[in-house]
Amino acid sequence: MSHLFAHLARMKLIQRWPLMYNVRTENVQEHSLQVAMVAHSLALISNKKFEGNYDPYQVATIAIFHDASEILTGDLPTPVKYFNKEIEAEYKKIEAIAEQRLLEMVPDEFKADYQALLTSEHADQEYKALVKSADTLCAYLKCLEEKRAGNTEFNTAQKRLEQSLKNDPNPAVNYFIECFIPSFTLDLDDINKLL
Repeated sequence: MSHLFAHLARMKLIQRWPLMYNVRTENVQEHSLQVAMVAHSLALISNKKFEGNYDPYQVATIAIFHDASEILTGDLPTPVKYFNKEIEAEYKKIEAIAEQRLLEMVPDEFKADYQALLTSEHADQEYKALVKSADTLCAYLKCLEEKRAGNTEFNTAQKRLEQSLKNDPNPAVNYFIECFIPSFTLDLDDINKLL
């Protein structure tokens, strides 16, 4: 018997942005789906526009599991996680232990299949970087959504994420921003008019 999927089903119970006032709460499960969709798109953009060589389906699958360890650790707020190098290093250790614990829940015959999905140390670094870019884009989209709803709580996070996205070396990120982000500033009627 394996408890893996019983744990994974609890991703919907882990709330993101726990120290921030949210107009609409976001959980890890819905965030992971959005990251998977954006990561898939970044892989396609990279391949078609910038001579990349990603498997979009593999990238999407990695993204689905990218925050799975938070089932055991919770979502530690960014200001806490990166408060200083010591806390960051200790949190990485805690995260690695949680990832290993999840991997131990996988039946032996499937461990090799799940190892790169559940543990950071075994993930392909290029794919991991693409998922990180998608993760940052999705955090930025959350800021835009909250701002549109009149919530100024996310202003500082938005500025920090904008800078992070500007510094991202992957040209697919900038393409995604130019092509897809403007729609997030529109209401539904305006989006429908553009069709």
